[in-house]
Amino acid sequence: MKSMGRRGFLAAATALGAGAGLSTYAAVSAADGNKTPDKTPDIALRDRDLPFIGTEETFSTPTLLKLNSINEEHIEFLEEIGLSDLGQRRIDAMDAGGLNVQILSAHTPSVQNVPGQRGIDLAYRLNRQLVDGPIAKYPGRFKAFATLPLQSPEAAADELERSVKEDGFLGALTNGHITKKFLDHPDFEPVLARAVALDVPIYLHPGYPADEIFKIYYSTTRSEYTEEFQDYIFSGSGYGWHQEVLTQCIRMIAYGVFDRFPKLKVIIGHMGEGLPFYYKRIIEDMGEPTENSLEKPFGQYFQDNFWITTSAFPQTELLDLLLKFMSVDRVMFATDYPFADIKVQTDWFRGVDLPREDKEKIAFRNAEKLFRMKVPVK
Repeated sequence: MKSMGRRGFLAAATALGAGAGLSTYAAVSAADGNKTPDKTPDIALRDRDLPFIGTEETFSTPTLLKLNSINEEHIEFLEEIGLSDLGQRRIDAMDAGGLNVQILSAHTPSVQNVPGQRGIDLAYRLNRQLVDGPIAKYPGRFKAFATLPLQSPEAAADELERSVKEDGFLGALTNGHITKKFLDHPDFEPVLARAVALDVPIYLHPGYPADEIFKIYYSTTRSEYTEEFQDYIFSGSGYGWHQEVLTQCIRMIAYGVFDRFPKLKVIIGHMGEGLPFYYKRIIEDMGEPTENSLEKPFGQYFQDNFWITTSAFPQTELLDLLLKFMSVDRVMFATDYPFADIKVQTDWFRGVDLPREDKEKIAFRNAEKLFRMKVPVK
């Protein structure tokens, strides 16, 4: 990967994130010549003491970097931003932004492309590395979602149970399709059943599309447009990831996953992966054709089975839209570190104009309740 491709994209995304970190009121103020007073400083001052739990915080290891990276330069970039650092650099970034706890998850696609016993062993080693490493070294600062060998569903269910019961993990995180199947496929019912039995959530993180999908939707016949990896980014963080997660959510509802597992808990990130924008259209257009096949109205499943995080989207207008359709009790804070700056995210949220009670729910209380944990007292 060329340095300026992914690096340039992330630099632009960081700049956008910093701008988006302004509250809606600040944006209006700038647009109308400061006619509307900006409440952000006063609100941020009021809420400067907010604790935060980060619910989508990414890590890697040398083994994963080699497994999932494009080339050596890509590995160099990921190391440069701190993806594989699980020590003082990460703690310093958390402290600078006032992030009390990170819930760690393995970088996409984690071990989902590794079949058989090798994938089973690798998932176990990754989970144990967290327990023996940062979780032990920095008590209270790190929790984790389990990495699962999803190409072996029964073994994945067993590893989920082991990691929850023995290591105190909070659930699992998946990364897109698993050999061209999503979690609505019958193959993965052992994993879903075990998550329900353990009463832990599954976080649906995006992954890169299957080759056929990439070729149809994202590839170009003009090679000059691949020089900065536009197609790679287009299929991932630039657009494709968000559509893919939302597609998986709709599939899980439409094809009866939550009727078979009514207590299944699912988390999605990135301010709902486009769900707030599409919400009314989805429930209206999908409601009628599923009326006789589902036990509840289509939209009710979003209310009963889903939680949404703010990861990497510090945009007040999107949060406002999300809260029109989802209860504040189902929204949780996240940063998407190290792909997003922790302090940008926490500074943004401190300035959001919401009642203190609602901000506490999003910043840490909803996570405390869902994961049955407590923010450590400093």
